[in-house]
Amino acid sequence: MAIARIKLNNRLIMEIARKSDLELSYPAETGSSNRKTPHTSFLNGIALVYEPITGSRPNGNLSFLARVASMKLEYVRLSGQFPLAVVTPIDVEWTLTNKHPKTGNHLMTQTPDNRRDFLKKTVVAGTAASMPYFFCQPRTLAGETRAKNDRIPIAMIGAGGMGNGNMNAAKDWVDVVAIADVDQSRLDSTNQARSGGKADVYKDYRKILERDDIKVVHIATPDHWHTKPLIEAMYAGKDIYCEKPLTLTIDEGKLIRKVQKETGRIVQVGTQQRSTFNLFTKAIAMVADGRVGKIKKITCSIGGAPKCEAIPVAEVPAELDWNRWLGPAPKVDYRVRFKDNDKKKRGNTNCHYEFRWWYEYSGGKLTDWGAHHVDIANWALKSNGVLTGPISIRGSAEHPVEFKDGYPVQKDRYNTATSFEFTVTYPGDIEVIIASQGRNGVLIEGDKGRIFVSRGKLEGAPVEALVDEPLPEGAIQKAYKGLPMEQNERKAHWANFLHCHREQVEPISDVHSHMEMLNICHLAGISARFGRELKWDNANQQIVGDDQANAFLARPYRQGFEIEMKESVKP
Repeated sequence: MAIARIKLNNRLIMEIARKSDLELSYPAETGSSNRKTPHTSFLNGIALVYEPITGSRPNGNLSFLARVASMKLEYVRLSGQFPLAVVTPIDVEWTLTNKHPKTGNHLMTQTPDNRRDFLKKTVVAGTAASMPYFFCQPRTLAGETRAKNDRIPIAMIGAGGMGNGNMNAAKDWVDVVAIADVDQSRLDSTNQARSGGKADVYKDYRKILERDDIKVVHIATPDHWHTKPLIEAMYAGKDIYCEKPLTLTIDEGKLIRKVQKETGRIVQVGTQQRSTFNLFTKAIAMVADGRVGKIKKITCSIGGAPKCEAIPVAEVPAELDWNRWLGPAPKVDYRVRFKDNDKKKRGNTNCHYEFRWWYEYSGGKLTDWGAHHVDIANWALKSNGVLTGPISIRGSAEHPVEFKDGYPVQKDRYNTATSFEFTVTYPGDIEVIIASQGRNGVLIEGDKGRIFVSRGKLEGAPVEALVDEPLPEGAIQKAYKGLPMEQNERKAHWANFLHCHREQVEPISDVHSHMEMLNICHLAGISARFGRELKWDNANQQIVGDDQANAFLARPYRQGFEIEMKESVKP
């Protein structure tokens, strides 16, 4: 087995892509500023793994290792070393020619007769345990939907940052044919960016639900606008990818679960950490395989939330339908205060993006990042055999305003908790800690060891032990419900949803498991607002012995914005 190592830089990688007519893409972690860790880029079926040479300057020469196969592969770091399995091309000759006039770096060319064979003639050396099996499956969605007549028409409800980011992740497989938003400027810019201005645009999302030619809908509205269009879309026979957190209240979650069971619609929640195979999914596989033993404690560090000074009432922008933006929430004045150093020009407001710091529209950091990390905690517990819900939650929180009877007294500034720590207790003295302090991520502690997982790391003694004792073959895919595993992170989450739409099977982030964990986040928010411990009856989904707190399981909908319930028929 021959491994070719040469020195190259990013320009050389791009030249390989150009010479081979291949698409070059970088995973999110490639952009890391940590030059000590290896990075991976993909040239279609070719995985290029390269690590910085000690002492090299940023964007300077890199050590290069090419691994080629007819299926996608991904580099997995094992204790800082390359895995034993290496894929190398057969009968392919690369030649370094022509130095760049300024940098002096070589450009790479390939023997013409072999250029096309570069993707076809391959050999895989090594053992299955030494490379990630989940990229060694038959090609699935990526190969199925690139043809124009095989792409999926999709409608966007919500045209902000998350909506556009998700459509960028799904662009290989979907065509945006309709967009609904209450902000005309967002409608126009998103229409141009996502469809070249060809999509139909609406202020009222219900126009989309009336269309029989649209079977798939993406909902990326503010949190208080998730439940109503989601339920109505299920009744309209659509399959939906809805952003997290799915609801503003616990009772909304009960209704969503009921309607999903009635209609049988496919609903994926945007908790994409479940589709981060080399980090979170792998951590769950390790828990299921007993690598940490019986879980005793999980700590979710999710960061705190901002506070602000009083925000003045302002004139509503001409392009914004403020009444419809508020929707089910109480009618209030539009507020905004711009700061001199605000590069993103968001300002402090009770509208776009900043809505998440108001209990009227969101749950603050507890449901924003809590929906990600508490989801991993709940997934880990279930994989560890903990199938019952929590029995109590206690803790403390600091708010930027005074509260009375669970409601903020001041109405002119952010009001969600800025710092907090809550302990969620399960039968058997198992605890889940939700804290604003600490390194962002999830720490899983068992009686045999502990692992820490975040969006950038998976570490701990059990992880290091994988070098000598790898997970059983198929362990990660088993944790992923046995579903196809393609791409990674957000793009993989979309591939999963579209696969499940086609096959009509339950996706990885279903509404039922999502609400199991989101209830915990909501309970933490209620406990924060009242400043007291809550006892929870998980079987009946009720707070025990506290009528005042129990009233916060639901919220009234403003007249004219109630959920339109209908008779449903399963597909």
